[in-house]
Amino acid sequence: MWFHADMSPDSGSTASALPLPGVSVVVPVYRSTITLPELVQRLDAVLAARGDYEIILVDDGSPRETWDVVSALAEKLPAVQGLRLGRNFGQHNALVAGVRRARYDTTVTLDDDLQNPPEEIGLLLAALVDQDVVYGVNNRQAQDRWRRFAGRLVRLSLQSALGVDTAPQISSYRAFRTQLREAFAGDVGPNVSLDALLSWGGSRFGSVHVAHKARTEGTSNYSFAKLVRFALDTATGYSTLPLQVATLVGLATSLFGVVVLAYVVIRPLLSGGSVAGFPFLASTIAIFSGVQLFALGIIGEYLARMHFRIAKKPTYVVLETAGGAQLSDSASPTIQQGSA
Repeated sequence: MWFHADMSPDSGSTASALPLPGVSVVVPVYRSTITLPELVQRLDAVLAARGDYEIILVDDGSPRETWDVVSALAEKLPAVQGLRLGRNFGQHNALVAGVRRARYDTTVTLDDDLQNPPEEIGLLLAALVDQDVVYGVNNRQAQDRWRRFAGRLVRLSLQSALGVDTAPQISSYRAFRTQLREAFAGDVGPNVSLDALLSWGGSRFGSVHVAHKARTEGTSNYSFAKLVRFALDTATGYSTLPLQVATLVGLATSLFGVVVLAYVVIRPLLSGGSVAGFPFLASTIAIFSGVQLFALGIIGEYLARMHFRIAKKPTYVVLETAGGAQLSDSASPTIQQGSA
């Protein structure tokens, strides 16, 4: 059976009911057959001492062997739940799917590569007492220089687009109040940023310093191009800042055009010589054409998002679940059964 995400505002939401006291840990999973068992073992050891908890593993369209590992872990440990998405929707889409399944009043998210030590979850939870969202950050992350640069670009896009002062301190290691999901219980479209969605429901953002380990297995699935694409999606999906930039660039180019016109008219009067023809004309045409294409590209990005929203392209599609003892439709009414 297929399950699909019905994101219509009338479909109901788990957020309307108060979550139970405890901690829900959401892990987006992609091709992590080697690191996942150790991660779950360490999470289970850490959370067992803190009371009620659950671990939600969201398989974001990995090869079948990854889901086999998730299913085995869910069968072995009652606290582990698994969601298998129909295809690779993206890390933040997978996170939204997991957050909407969370049963407890505090949600923690972290990656599946063991770079975020599960043992430091307590630091995030302690700081969450007077915050809505807390990020675990490390200014000396064990990443390549180009990836750190692209990560800064993503954080700056969040800061400028959302007006979140702590955006430079954003990371994938986060703890937040589960009820913030009320702000995005409806249709959020296919291109999402969990951090942007959380800013819809809360305003108190903080951070704590945590360790960031070097990757021991595999390589990051986020290339430089994907990170830049995500930054653009965030900027155009959650603010009008790019349109404002295009407007300012267009205004500056218009003023430049007036200066060029004045130069072309006044120079013959002062020196008696005319402006060089082809080089001057070619350069000005290139400048104005580039600005026009830039503005059209920005507008096109917004139109594309409107198109996908109108077409009701889903944020995610749940193909299969594991850990049925803790998965039920009442845990997430936004997930409904559809036809195969």
